Parts: sequence; C-alpha cells; structure tokens
Amino acid sequence: MGRTAVRILQGDITELEVDAITNAANEQLKLGGGVAGAIARKGGPEIQEACDRIGYTPVGTAVLTPAGRLKARYVIHAVGPRYGVDPDPERLLASAVRATLELAEQHALRRIALPAISTGIFGFPREPALRIILQTIRDYLASRPDTVLEEVILCLYEADSYALARQIWAEMTTSDSEEG
Repeated sequence: MGRTAVRILQGDITELEVDAITNAANEQLKLGGGVAGAIARKGGPEIQEACDRIGYTPVGTAVLTPAGRLKARYVIHAVGPRYGVDPDPERLLASAVRATLELAEQHALRRIALPAISTGIFGFPREPALRIILQTIRDYLASRPDTVLEEVILCLYEADSYALARQIWAEMTTSDSEEG
C-alpha cells in the first residue's frame, strides 16, 4: 500500500521485534487470557501497571503503554467489540483498528503488528472480522500517502486464520489491480 508494506504472518505476536504490538484489550484494560495473557506473561507486570494508571478506554478506541520485557517497545491496547453484545460491531471493530493506526502515527512508530481483534472471547466471527481489519488497514493507508508507517503486520496464531487472511488480502489486492 503505497510506501507501507502490509504483511500477514503466522506466529506469536509477542515475539515480534517491532515498534508496537497490539493487544486485543477490554475496556478496563485488564490483561486476562488470549493475546492479552501472553503479553502479560512475557512482558511482565509493568504493562498491567501502566494499564491500571490509564484505567479505562471505550470500545473502538486504543491506548499506548510501554512493552515491559517484550521485544516491541510499546503495546497498543485496542478495544474491539463484543460480538452480539455491543451495538454496530462492524463499525466498532473498524474504529479500534483505525485508532491503533492513528496512535502509531501520533507516536511516529514505523512498524506495528495487530492480532485478529475481537475474534477470541469477544466472539466476532473470524472471516468478517479479518475482512474488516484488512479493509480498514487498506483504507487507512490509502488515505495517508505521507504516513510514517513503514510496515503493518497482521499476526495470526492459528494456521487456518493465517490462510484465510492471506486469501482475503489476495482478493482485495486482485480487485485493486483489475480496477486500475
């Protein structure tokens, strides 16, 4: 996408050496299970302590904390919607992804990674969530040709999620080349 590389990787987001990894957070910023639990275990208590100082961020927003002992410098905590609970989950998921990208830009971060926000215990169906996440990244980057972001990584732990995301991205980029 312009000057920014969009990559889809399979693996453990907590192992990436990037400026920031994204945590699929809850509104109270409590690091529980899933991605958040892995971040807490590997990054140490200072991440939760920084979250506690912030205290709260609404669904569809994101906040930044130091990354403790992680390889990344920062953690961006993006609060996605609880599917079937929060109204207009598609809009809120796109908002959480946009907020992540905007926060990265505000802090002049060049390389960031995101997981499949809201697809774990928040219950957002995987395929539509991946479509929204990838489309939001694509639209954001297309609207900002002067972005400082050099690389945006969608990091997925499961092989089937990785394969699905690659298929969705291929469909999106093929339609771009057909339109051009």
